[in-house]
Amino acid sequence: MAVRAARPAPAPDGLRDLVARARVVLWDFDGPICRLFAGHSAERVARDLVQWLEGRGLHGLLTDTERETLDPQVVLRAVDRRHPRSDLVAELEERLTQEELRATASAMPTAYADPLIRTWTAVGSRMAITTNNSPRVVRTYLESRGLAGCFHPHVYGRTQELHHLKPDPYCLGRALNAMGAAPAAALMIGDAPTDHEAARRAGVPFLGYASDEHKAALLRSAGADAVVTSLEPLLREVRG
Repeated sequence: MAVRAARPAPAPDGLRDLVARARVVLWDFDGPICRLFAGHSAERVARDLVQWLEGRGLHGLLTDTERETLDPQVVLRAVDRRHPRSDLVAELEERLTQEELRATASAMPTAYADPLIRTWTAVGSRMAITTNNSPRVVRTYLESRGLAGCFHPHVYGRTQELHHLKPDPYCLGRALNAMGAAPAAALMIGDAPTDHEAARRAGVPFLGYASDEHKAALLRSAGADAVVTSLEPLLREVRG
Protein backbone atom coordinates (compact mmCIF):
# COMPACT_ATOMS: atom_id res chain seq x y z
CA MET A 1 0.00 0.00 0.00
CA ALA A 2 1.34 3.39 -0.94
CA VAL A 3 2.04 5.75 1.94
CA ARG A 4 0.37 9.10 1.49
CA ALA A 5 2.63 12.06 2.22
CA ALA A 6 1.59 14.26 5.11
CA ARG A 7 -0.08 17.47 4.02
CA PRO A 8 1.71 20.70 4.98
CA ALA A 9 0.35 22.43 8.04
CA PRO A 10 -2.04 25.24 7.04
CA ALA A 11 -0.90 28.80 7.54
CA PRO A 12 -2.96 30.92 9.96
CA ASP A 13 -4.86 33.91 8.65
CA GLY A 14 -2.62 36.94 8.32
CA LEU A 15 0.68 35.04 8.19
CA ARG A 16 1.50 36.36 4.72
CA ASP A 17 0.97 39.94 5.82
CA LEU A 18 3.12 39.44 8.94
CA VAL A 19 5.96 38.09 6.79
CA ALA A 20 5.61 40.78 4.13
CA ARG A 21 5.80 43.62 6.65
CA ALA A 22 8.68 42.25 8.72
CA ARG A 23 11.95 44.00 8.03
CA VAL A 24 13.28 42.94 11.43
CA VAL A 25 12.48 39.63 13.14
CA LEU A 26 12.83 39.39 16.93
CA TRP A 27 13.10 35.77 18.04
CA ASP A 28 12.58 34.34 21.46
CA PHE A 29 15.22 31.65 21.93
CA ASP A 30 14.09 28.66 24.01
CA GLY A 31 11.10 27.32 22.07
CA PRO A 32 11.03 28.90 18.61
CA ILE A 33 14.74 28.24 17.89
CA CYS A 34 15.47 25.21 20.05
CA ARG A 35 14.41 23.19 23.08
CA LEU A 36 17.25 24.28 25.32
CA PHE A 37 16.56 21.73 28.04
CA ALA A 38 15.79 18.79 25.77
CA GLY A 39 18.55 16.69 27.29
CA HIS A 40 19.31 18.61 30.46
CA SER A 41 16.28 18.67 32.72
CA ALA A 42 14.96 22.13 33.57
CA GLU A 43 13.13 20.53 36.50
CA ARG A 44 16.41 19.24 37.90
CA VAL A 45 18.04 22.66 37.42
CA ALA A 46 15.18 24.33 39.32
CA ARG A 47 15.46 21.74 42.08
CA ASP A 48 19.23 22.26 42.32
CA LEU A 49 18.78 26.02 42.64
CA VAL A 50 16.26 25.53 45.43
CA GLN A 51 18.61 23.12 47.23
CA TRP A 52 21.48 25.58 46.85
CA LEU A 53 19.40 28.27 48.53
CA GLU A 54 18.37 25.90 51.31
CA GLY A 55 22.00 24.94 51.83
CA ARG A 56 22.67 28.59 52.59
CA GLY A 57 19.94 28.62 55.24
CA LEU A 58 17.42 30.37 52.99
CA HIS A 59 14.61 27.81 53.03
CA GLY A 60 12.05 30.46 54.01
CA LEU A 61 12.96 32.71 51.09
CA LEU A 62 10.66 30.82 48.71
CA THR A 63 7.00 29.92 48.99
CA ASP A 64 5.95 26.27 48.76
CA THR A 65 4.79 26.85 45.18
CA GLU A 66 8.11 28.43 44.21
CA ARG A 67 10.07 25.58 45.82
CA GLU A 68 8.08 23.07 43.77
CA THR A 69 8.38 24.89 40.44
CA LEU A 70 9.65 23.13 37.33
CA ASP A 71 11.05 26.39 35.94
CA PRO A 72 14.44 27.71 37.14
CA GLN A 73 13.48 31.19 35.92
CA VAL A 74 10.71 31.22 38.53
CA VAL A 75 13.26 30.60 41.29
CA LEU A 76 15.52 33.37 40.01
CA ARG A 77 12.69 35.89 39.72
CA ALA A 78 11.38 35.03 43.20
CA VAL A 79 14.76 35.68 44.83
CA ASP A 80 15.22 38.91 42.87
CA ARG A 81 11.85 40.22 44.06
CA ARG A 82 12.98 39.82 47.68
CA HIS A 83 16.64 40.79 47.27
CA PRO A 84 16.91 42.89 44.10
CA ARG A 85 20.40 43.66 42.78
CA SER A 86 22.01 41.66 45.59
CA ASP A 87 25.12 39.48 45.51
CA LEU A 88 22.80 36.54 46.21
CA VAL A 89 20.85 37.21 43.01
CA ALA A 90 24.04 37.69 41.00
CA GLU A 91 25.42 34.34 42.21
CA LEU A 92 22.12 32.56 41.57
CA GLU A 93 21.93 34.03 38.07
CA GLU A 94 25.46 32.85 37.29
CA ARG A 95 24.59 29.34 38.51
CA LEU A 96 21.59 29.32 36.17
CA THR A 97 23.74 30.59 33.29
CA GLN A 98 26.22 27.75 33.82
CA GLU A 99 23.36 25.22 33.75
CA GLU A 100 22.01 26.79 30.55
CA LEU A 101 25.49 26.58 29.00
CA ARG A 102 25.65 22.86 29.84
CA ALA A 103 22.21 22.43 28.27
CA THR A 104 23.36 23.79 24.90
CA ALA A 105 25.30 20.58 24.25
CA SER A 106 22.07 18.57 24.12
CA ALA A 107 19.63 21.26 22.97
CA MET A 108 17.21 20.11 20.26
CA PRO A 109 16.79 22.44 17.25
CA THR A 110 13.18 23.35 16.55
CA ALA A 111 12.05 21.77 13.28
CA TYR A 112 12.53 24.16 10.30
CA ALA A 113 14.12 26.86 12.49
CA ASP A 114 17.61 26.67 10.97
CA PRO A 115 16.54 26.87 7.29
CA LEU A 116 13.95 29.50 8.15
CA ILE A 117 16.55 31.74 9.80
CA ARG A 118 18.99 31.31 6.92
CA THR A 119 16.33 31.87 4.26
CA TRP A 120 14.84 34.92 5.94
CA THR A 121 18.29 36.44 6.30
CA ALA A 122 19.08 35.68 2.66
CA VAL A 123 16.02 37.55 1.41
CA GLY A 124 17.02 40.68 3.33
CA SER A 125 15.32 40.66 6.72
CA ARG A 126 17.46 41.28 9.79
CA MET A 127 17.39 38.95 12.80
CA ALA A 128 17.71 39.57 16.54
CA ILE A 129 17.28 37.44 19.67
CA THR A 130 15.16 38.83 22.51
CA THR A 131 15.16 36.31 25.34
CA ASN A 132 15.12 35.74 29.09
CA ASN A 133 18.03 33.32 28.71
CA SER A 134 21.64 34.41 29.09
CA PRO A 135 23.10 36.00 25.94
CA ARG A 136 26.24 33.87 26.50
CA VAL A 137 24.07 30.78 26.15
CA VAL A 138 22.39 32.04 22.98
CA ARG A 139 25.71 32.84 21.31
CA THR A 140 27.12 29.43 22.23
CA TYR A 141 24.14 27.67 20.67
CA LEU A 142 24.06 29.82 17.53
CA GLU A 143 27.77 29.25 16.94
CA SER A 144 27.26 25.48 17.29
CA ARG A 145 24.62 25.61 14.53
CA GLY A 146 26.48 27.98 12.23
CA LEU A 147 23.78 30.63 12.75
CA ALA A 148 25.71 33.30 14.64
CA GLY A 149 26.26 35.36 11.49
CA CYS A 150 22.53 35.63 10.92
CA PHE A 151 22.11 37.50 14.22
CA HIS A 152 25.43 39.15 15.08
CA PRO A 153 25.61 41.40 17.02
CA HIS A 154 21.93 41.51 17.91
CA VAL A 155 21.51 39.14 20.86
CA TYR A 156 19.60 40.70 23.76
CA GLY A 157 19.17 38.47 26.77
CA ARG A 158 19.09 38.37 30.54
CA THR A 159 21.02 41.05 32.39
CA GLN A 160 21.62 41.67 36.08
CA GLU A 161 18.52 43.90 35.99
CA LEU A 162 16.09 41.02 36.30
CA HIS A 163 13.05 43.27 36.55
CA HIS A 164 13.61 43.84 32.81
CA LEU A 165 12.87 40.21 31.93
CA LYS A 166 9.84 39.66 29.69
CA PRO A 167 6.95 40.48 29.89
CA ASP A 168 8.82 43.77 30.30
CA PRO A 169 9.56 44.93 26.71
CA TYR A 170 13.08 46.11 27.61
CA CYS A 171 15.02 43.62 25.44
CA LEU A 172 12.71 44.29 22.48
CA GLY A 173 13.31 48.01 22.85
CA ARG A 174 17.08 47.44 22.95
CA ALA A 175 16.90 45.44 19.73
CA LEU A 176 14.72 47.97 17.90
CA ASN A 177 16.87 50.90 18.97
CA ALA A 178 20.11 49.18 17.99
CA MET A 179 18.73 48.17 14.60
CA GLY A 180 17.05 51.50 13.90
CA ALA A 181 13.72 49.78 13.34
CA ALA A 182 10.19 50.99 13.94
CA PRO A 183 8.02 48.60 15.96
CA ALA A 184 5.50 48.26 13.11
CA ALA A 185 8.27 47.08 10.76
CA ALA A 186 9.25 44.25 13.13
CA LEU A 187 7.81 40.87 14.02
CA MET A 188 8.34 38.95 17.24
CA ILE A 189 8.20 35.15 17.30
CA GLY A 190 7.64 33.72 20.77
CA ASP A 191 6.16 30.71 22.51
CA ALA A 192 4.89 32.13 25.80
CA PRO A 193 2.22 34.59 26.94
CA THR A 194 5.05 36.71 28.39
CA ASP A 195 6.47 37.04 24.86
CA HIS A 196 3.11 38.19 23.56
CA GLU A 197 2.75 40.71 26.38
CA ALA A 198 6.25 42.11 25.76
CA ALA A 199 5.50 42.47 22.05
CA ARG A 200 2.16 44.14 22.76
CA ARG A 201 3.77 46.65 25.11
CA ALA A 202 6.52 47.37 22.58
CA GLY A 203 4.00 47.82 19.74
CA VAL A 204 5.52 44.93 17.76
CA PRO A 205 3.35 42.49 15.75
CA PHE A 206 3.48 38.98 17.21
CA LEU A 207 3.50 35.45 15.87
CA GLY A 208 3.07 32.66 18.39
CA TYR A 209 4.92 29.38 18.03
CA ALA A 210 3.51 26.44 20.00
CA SER A 211 4.94 22.93 20.09
CA ASP A 212 1.51 21.49 20.91
CA GLU A 213 -2.15 22.46 21.00
CA HIS A 214 -2.13 23.10 24.77
CA LYS A 215 0.56 25.77 24.38
CA ALA A 216 -1.28 27.14 21.35
CA ALA A 217 -4.41 27.53 23.47
CA LEU A 218 -2.42 29.40 26.15
CA LEU A 219 -1.11 31.83 23.54
CA ARG A 220 -4.56 32.41 22.06
CA SER A 221 -6.00 32.95 25.55
CA ALA A 222 -3.33 35.58 26.11
CA GLY A 223 -4.53 37.40 22.98
CA ALA A 224 -2.28 36.09 20.22
CA ASP A 225 -4.19 36.19 16.92
CA ALA A 226 -1.62 34.32 14.79
CA VAL A 227 -0.26 31.04 16.16
CA VAL A 228 1.56 28.21 14.36
CA THR A 229 2.32 24.74 15.69
CA SER A 230 5.07 24.28 13.09
CA LEU A 231 7.50 26.70 11.47
CA GLU A 232 7.01 24.97 8.13
CA PRO A 233 4.16 27.27 6.95
CA LEU A 234 6.32 30.26 7.87
CA LEU A 235 9.24 28.88 5.87
CA ARG A 236 6.91 28.42 2.88
CA GLU A 237 5.77 32.03 3.11
CA VAL A 238 9.33 33.37 3.35
CA ARG A 239 10.43 31.26 0.37
CA GLY A 240 7.42 32.48 -1.56
